[in-house]
Amino acid sequence: MNVLFVSECSKNALPETRRILDQFAERFGSRTWQTHITQQGLYTIKKLLKRTARRNSAIACHWIRGKDRTDLLWIVGNASQFNERGMVPTNSTTTDVLRRKDENDWHTLQDIRILASIGALFHDFGKASLGFQKKLTDNKKAVADAYRHEWVSLRLFEAFVTKATLGIAEDNTAKDTAWLTCLSNIGKGESALDIRSYFDILITDGREDQSAESPFKTLPPFAQTIAWLMVTHHQLPKQQWIKTDGQSQKPRFNSKRLNSLLMQLGPEWNSSRTEASKQEKMPCWEFKQLPINSTHWQVRARYLADVALKRPNLLSTPWLESIYTLHLARLGLMLADHYYSSLPVHPELGDTGFPLFANTDHLTGKQKQRLDEHLLGVESNARRILQTLPTLERSLPRIARHKGFKQRSVDARYRWQDNAYDLACSIRGQAAANGFFGVNMASTGCGKTFANARIMYGLADPVKGARFTIALGLRTLTLQTGEAYRTRLGLESDDLAVMIGSTAVKALFNLESDTKEELHIQACGSESSESLLPTDYSYVHFDGTLDIGPLGQWIQNTPHAQSLIAAPILTCTIDHLIGATEATKGGRQIAPMLRLLTSDLVLDEPDDFDIADLPALTRLVHWAGLLGCKILLSSATLPPSLVEGLFQAYSAGRAQFQKARGIPGQPVNICCAWFDEHNNSATASYHHESSSYRQAHDEVVAARLKKLEGAAVRRRAVIVPITSKSQQKKDIRSDVAKELHTLLHQLHKSHHSIDPQTRKQVSFGLIRLANIDPLIDIAQTLFSLGAGQNHQIRLCCYHSHHPLLVRSEIESKLDRLLDRKDPEKVFLDPFLRNMIDKTEEENLLIVVLATPVAEVGRDHDYDWAIVEPSSMRSIIQLAGRVKRHRTEPCDTPNIFLLGTNIKSLEQTHSNPTFCHPGFETKLYPLNTHELEQLLKPEQYKEINASPRIVSGVTLSPKDNLADLEHARLQALMLGQGAMTEPIQIWWETQAILAGEWQRETPFRYDPLGRQRFGLLLDEYEDSACFYDLECDEPKATDGLFQRINLSVGERIHPFIENDYLSMVDSLAVRFSMDRRECARRFGWVELPKRGAEQGWRYHHVLGIRRYNE
Repeated sequence: MNVLFVSECSKNALPETRRILDQFAERFGSRTWQTHITQQGLYTIKKLLKRTARRNSAIACHWIRGKDRTDLLWIVGNASQFNERGMVPTNSTTTDVLRRKDENDWHTLQDIRILASIGALFHDFGKASLGFQKKLTDNKKAVADAYRHEWVSLRLFEAFVTKATLGIAEDNTAKDTAWLTCLSNIGKGESALDIRSYFDILITDGREDQSAESPFKTLPPFAQTIAWLMVTHHQLPKQQWIKTDGQSQKPRFNSKRLNSLLMQLGPEWNSSRTEASKQEKMPCWEFKQLPINSTHWQVRARYLADVALKRPNLLSTPWLESIYTLHLARLGLMLADHYYSSLPVHPELGDTGFPLFANTDHLTGKQKQRLDEHLLGVESNARRILQTLPTLERSLPRIARHKGFKQRSVDARYRWQDNAYDLACSIRGQAAANGFFGVNMASTGCGKTFANARIMYGLADPVKGARFTIALGLRTLTLQTGEAYRTRLGLESDDLAVMIGSTAVKALFNLESDTKEELHIQACGSESSESLLPTDYSYVHFDGTLDIGPLGQWIQNTPHAQSLIAAPILTCTIDHLIGATEATKGGRQIAPMLRLLTSDLVLDEPDDFDIADLPALTRLVHWAGLLGCKILLSSATLPPSLVEGLFQAYSAGRAQFQKARGIPGQPVNICCAWFDEHNNSATASYHHESSSYRQAHDEVVAARLKKLEGAAVRRRAVIVPITSKSQQKKDIRSDVAKELHTLLHQLHKSHHSIDPQTRKQVSFGLIRLANIDPLIDIAQTLFSLGAGQNHQIRLCCYHSHHPLLVRSEIESKLDRLLDRKDPEKVFLDPFLRNMIDKTEEENLLIVVLATPVAEVGRDHDYDWAIVEPSSMRSIIQLAGRVKRHRTEPCDTPNIFLLGTNIKSLEQTHSNPTFCHPGFETKLYPLNTHELEQLLKPEQYKEINASPRIVSGVTLSPKDNLADLEHARLQALMLGQGAMTEPIQIWWETQAILAGEWQRETPFRYDPLGRQRFGLLLDEYEDSACFYDLECDEPKATDGLFQRINLSVGERIHPFIENDYLSMVDSLAVRFSMDRRECARRFGWVELPKRGAEQGWRYHHVLGIRRYNE
């Protein structure tokens, strides 16, 4: 490539740019360079320039493609120095007359700063207690305070306000004016005794002679807001667990209490030890001195009180209802507190020799910051942090002028992406002003992933560029999406961050990618053309600059948080963002909140989450609207109630955003759009009520289904009755296995492929079972039965109870063999080729026996499937794995639906059995568990998404499986039905001010808990034993794991014949690491902590199951 570099850098940035470019190119002037260079070399230059870029950097790179043609490739630094084609202006105005950069739409920024600053001055008053001061000097093992210092601070603040407002009538504004006036005169002509008298009526909790009510009952509104900031600067209020007979129990949740939650707050909502003795409680309420006696503190308090009194409408605004302002003030206070506490002492702040301290040095254990110094330092930093927020968004890196997003589709199947991009561009202005709520309903295999990126790029300002986040539910799917963007859109590692939270999973995914590349090179016969280095060393981490603009100073010690905030495009598991609402303590919501504040959001397959996770997902969507995100839902199977409920959440959040940053008086009228794989089907409209949105959504879905009616049918199903005469679990599962053995041979006969070389018949089949223990029992029976004459079966057990390296090996092989985009290519794979060549029989069946892990996150194409029913959703998702890549129609059934599930055969009583997984509960029971009575023929004979995306006017949740799902979603998401806590309570009550609702409906809650074990090598490295990895050092627990003796019949073999030790050896060689270390890093498995008290049973082919169900 012949490239030209043009620098418009100034000050110290210019010599740094010259230093870098002089190493690669010839200088054709003081600010111009030209050279011939490879694509990889150009990427290296860009990477170096980005890493050293500063505020005054501005470098453009042009590709000289011919005599009359140059293309702008990229700009590093300040893009405003160039136009859209990378040209430099002949003249420019040197004086910034309009000062547009100083303008922002933060109407309440000054209010946010005042709230956070006053809250910071009072937030740690409780540390002045004798109990806390003694703890700082006591070398004994730390014990939790009887009352946390935030609660004591709140009581002190309550006493100050109460004393200042004595004698004032029920005029709340007058009360707030009174205590602020008192604060504005603090220390003026007052003795220390006078100042101390402000706290004479301090309410001390725990005293039998004093009735202690919630401070929020007596405080006026503005003081309530300050009080809330003080008491929540470490954690949101949550009711204390109840101790009964020495056992801690979660308090019973009552949603009605959320309506007036603050009026009920007591110390038990702030992690206080109410069971502490009187001797432990009293020091929390004893004080020799208070920070209010500090002269420096008084000066700052007087200034802030004056500012607050002069601020128009500050005291008349109900700030506890202004969620945007309230939570950003809390964010600034928390971040400042975290940051300043990590700094060394600053003697210039506070009074010299002030006797109270705030914290200790974690290295020496000695007292560090004086208390008045700490309060003033936190206040100063909170004010500065919040002042930078309006400039944060434009300071962060963005993707602009990127041809990969704008390039038109060559393949006719993906032309709809161009329509989607064009529509996004056309509504860009309205989306920026009103918010954006989009739905991408394109079918599987139509390029939905890339369309999502193009839509978000089209919605972004073309000059500023795009910033967006793709949040997914599964780690492997997150890695696949990141890899797809990197390869298809040409995104480099400094533009794209991929975050999943597991380095072991990352390493195994990279190894799998390398294996695929090696096989591709071998197939092309060009092994000498392989790169000497891996094409991407830093695939799974962000390699761009970690300069996050004005906030960098405060988050400099947390690189993961910097990557989360800084990356222009972030592909991550949703767990990295869910903390914005779910992290109720420790400041872990700061980074995800800043990410949502500065980027847009794509939620991929939100309907794949369990119904118990939807309240948390809804809270995230509400927070996205609250912080100004544009949001896009991406799934072909979104139920209408879920979409409507998420729209309500986004709309409620957007209303709060527009109160704080929108055009004053402008009503909420959200820009909504729908996309699918049909050309010219993308449409947009504007909605402020969920009823009008639901009507528009239903119309779009009806039009989509009408277009899909003419499509070729690829999946046909039939219900197969299944029975057992026995009442014993072992015999029932054996009977089911024998039935499956017959069915899989039938399906292979009708649905198989022909190996071009040997003409043998090969099929890939999936048997989906709901739970792991029955799966392993059935697998044992299938192995003992063998295969029919002239047939060979390769059986694979695929579930989550395998050590990580075993599961990764299974997934790696399946990913390669079940990529059927080119149907003949699979027969060139060495692994399959070896199986076929070793098989003497004419029929080879590769059968995957899997739990619901096979339903989502894997791009697999099977020939046929047998499904144990759990829900309509699982049936549709599983059917999407049959003929996923191949488009030819199917004439005979290629999916067998079992007539009922195994739980129903094993239970004779009427308890719910279509659950775990499934939607049936005691509140929503089914009248029967016979699938033929639960589904109408049109719902399963030709399986598609229509039963999932269309809800009937009248539902029969007791008699129809699809209606059961819609009824439960309507109850939860819309409050229609037998559900006492619909998701609307998040924004319609005070739930958003506490952590109680998050604790009641946690994200990814596992009632059984999780415990990590490792299958590690012994000291002689000749056998593997199980160890408990929850301890500091691995603890031998092999006695809990009894080995299964697997009986294998004729003509049946494991899908992967290597044993565990062979897999460890192979992986250790590939990673060039010690065998024992390899097993320790990749040989772990997470198992339920409860429910397996008698231990486990294990076989490397079958996996791990409970010893005795």
